[in-house]
Amino acid sequence: MIPSDSDLLAWYDHNRRTLPWRAESGAVADPYHVWISEIMLQQTTVTAVIPYYHRFLERFPSVAALARAPLDDVLQAWSGLGYYSRARNLHRCAQALTDLGDFPQDVAGLQALPGIGAYTAAAIAAIAFGVPVVPLDGNVERIAARVFAVEEPLPSSRKILAQKAVTLNGGRAARTRPSDFAQALFDLGATICVPRSPACVLCPWQKPCSARQMGIQATLPRKAPKVERPTRYGAHFLLLDKSGRALVRRRPAEGLLGGTIELPGTAWRDTPWHEAEIGRQAPFADRHTKAWRVPDWRMVGTVKHVFTHFTLFIDVYAAVVDTLPNPREEEGFVTARTEIDGLALSSLMRKCVRIGEAGLSDCMNGDRKLA
Repeated sequence: MIPSDSDLLAWYDHNRRTLPWRAESGAVADPYHVWISEIMLQQTTVTAVIPYYHRFLERFPSVAALARAPLDDVLQAWSGLGYYSRARNLHRCAQALTDLGDFPQDVAGLQALPGIGAYTAAAIAAIAFGVPVVPLDGNVERIAARVFAVEEPLPSSRKILAQKAVTLNGGRAARTRPSDFAQALFDLGATICVPRSPACVLCPWQKPCSARQMGIQATLPRKAPKVERPTRYGAHFLLLDKSGRALVRRRPAEGLLGGTIELPGTAWRDTPWHEAEIGRQAPFADRHTKAWRVPDWRMVGTVKHVFTHFTLFIDVYAAVVDTLPNPREEEGFVTARTEIDGLALSSLMRKCVRIGEAGLSDCMNGDRKLA
């Protein structure tokens, strides 16, 4: 039995959430606002996104403003949201949209843009352009799993959940109001059909929900057992000179935290770094000149940071020297310490900088040097 689209829309009309990127009832959504919010909401909660969204729109109020901004400004505005490939793709996509002249208004055209996948294309198409499609995010997957009692665990059930979800908007009301219908599904999953303890007595689809009839709604969607998250280890170095300059470097454009600024450091590996190795990995470790005095490094703390696929432990070392030498290109670049906060640092690196600075008073009078 397919739930009534009119029942869901009637519920939505009385219970819709007020969100900064959502158009007022009866108004047409701004595709730029929808796009930015959907990219930010990937892997991030609504509560966490809202302040970032406001600041981002203040800084980049239009596609054109985002396209002409330096990538570093975009990465800096994104700092703390994680998954920095999203920010790089936003910048690339804004430039592509500038070349096109406007947003494509169909799913295929949207999905051809950098960083816009099947879900995001469907969400923009439905919400901003009234295309009658069902965007399949985690909320909609959960609703479909329960309404149709799909007991096969994720992720192998995604194909059948997508097929089931498509049938949800088959009625006339959903086809007449595709933007509202898509957002009604999001709100239902976010406020009623929640992962734990769904509020079934308040749900407009409680009667046709097969999982509720079977008494298994709270157990769906089922998930395959989690694989234990591996642990990796690294070390990063905060090196300042007495004039207040610091050494930093840029990560490769592609890959984890790509394009962001970081303190120089080791590779991240599966086994801890030993102190004897650290000395050889430190900045300028291979320079043996009379003009350069090897810093007295001290380990000042450890940062734990959890990524999606692994947990990282970073030992932070700090030192102060009289004057920093001119770095080679592969060693990074020198910047004023007062300017570091304005650089495109990841939240991980901001933690490392804070710990490094907290230990600098000890480093100034360090009583030992790494081997």
